[in-house]
Amino acid sequence: MQLYNTLSAEERAQLIDEAGKERLTLSFYAYTNLSDPQKFRNDLFIAWNALDALGRIYVAHEGINAQMSIPAENFEAFRDTLEVYDFMKGIRLNVAVEQDNHSFLKLTIKVRHKIVADGLNDATFDVTNKGIHLKAQEFNDLLGDPNTIVVDFRNHYESEVGHFEGAITPDVENFRESLPIINNQLQDFKEDKNLLMYCTGGIRCEKASAYFKHQGFKNVYQLEGGIIEYTRQIKEENIESKFIGKNFVFDHRLGERITDDIISQCHQCGKPCDNHTNCANDACHLLFIQCDDCKTAMENCCSTECLEITHLPAEEQVALRKGLQVGNKVFRKGKSDALTFKNSGDLPNKPLAKVDSKNIRQKIAVKKSLLGKAEHYYTKSKIAQFLLENGEVAVGDRVLVSGPTTGEQEITITEIFVDGSSCKTGKIGDQITFELPFRVRLSDKIYKILG
Repeated sequence: MQLYNTLSAEERAQLIDEAGKERLTLSFYAYTNLSDPQKFRNDLFIAWNALDALGRIYVAHEGINAQMSIPAENFEAFRDTLEVYDFMKGIRLNVAVEQDNHSFLKLTIKVRHKIVADGLNDATFDVTNKGIHLKAQEFNDLLGDPNTIVVDFRNHYESEVGHFEGAITPDVENFRESLPIINNQLQDFKEDKNLLMYCTGGIRCEKASAYFKHQGFKNVYQLEGGIIEYTRQIKEENIESKFIGKNFVFDHRLGERITDDIISQCHQCGKPCDNHTNCANDACHLLFIQCDDCKTAMENCCSTECLEITHLPAEEQVALRKGLQVGNKVFRKGKSDALTFKNSGDLPNKPLAKVDSKNIRQKIAVKKSLLGKAEHYYTKSKIAQFLLENGEVAVGDRVLVSGPTTGEQEITITEIFVDGSSCKTGKIGDQITFELPFRVRLSDKIYKILG
């Protein structure tokens, strides 16, 4: 029986587009004591593959940690696959604030030594003896208590773009580095301070809360469901957000906006910015913050050295990488001398700027007319197909392609094909194709920009 992926990410993306169905991005975790993680892994793969579930999942003797994408119509069936396990009955599923049908393009379930690497080797440590869980309003209330110390148990590249007001933000690259640092820093506060902690979805601070109770801290609290669940609650219950900026996420989006505050800078020019980029050089893949201007000038690269390498013939780039650990095996987390404006550790609470709320849709809201809808995208040739339902389009027309995942994209049509033949004009009822530098989805619409 198949227990691995057989499709490439590109092939999977095309199938998702052709299906035209809404998908949900979600995450969850559970600590327990699994006797056979490999069998558990295989059983999950069989059940989830049948539901077209995709994602990155780690299982270990201590439990499961999952970030996933599933078809919205299969949500309840997916929940049923969890309910068959006692330790996951009634488990909270953190559904992403922003949805993207391409957040995950493979189903990868790996057996690991631990679901969260902690660097600990202590048989007496009980990971299930966790701190007190707090909902959003309870978290805000305790955050305002002068007797509270709040700690961010995420990494430097996560906290740099967004964090809770007044939080300790350790300058670390992974979770296991933060435990001894915070433990040493707070040794004098075990008895008389509220230790309040948070992370992205709850899994890291769940283990951290158990660790600090094990270390003798008396008043240990954690944000239930992490920043993801906090965001859902403040939106639904109209609660003031004490989190400022963006929440870093580990799929290709690299972030969900929580507030309009920008608290970080472009690492290359210093302009207020909180958008992460992975360096385009396959021998680098440095994760760093890059504004749109630098993104264009540097072509998604972190340095002139990497930019020059990307301009070399492909075979020369391969030769340069020979024998090196490269690509996704490196994925360095924003530590490089090339990053002039990198900040981490002691971070500001005051925003450097606000997000520009204007967008293309607002600018041309009364200056466009609907032409039709997307029908297909031919990935290898970068050709999009649309059905014209409401109007005509001609070579030279400026059009807007718009959709929940695609966003707002303006382009000028330079050539149109109808039934495989080049023509000057597409008419109502025609299935037209033309080159596009981005993928379209079946949920996308095409508009003619007027004036």
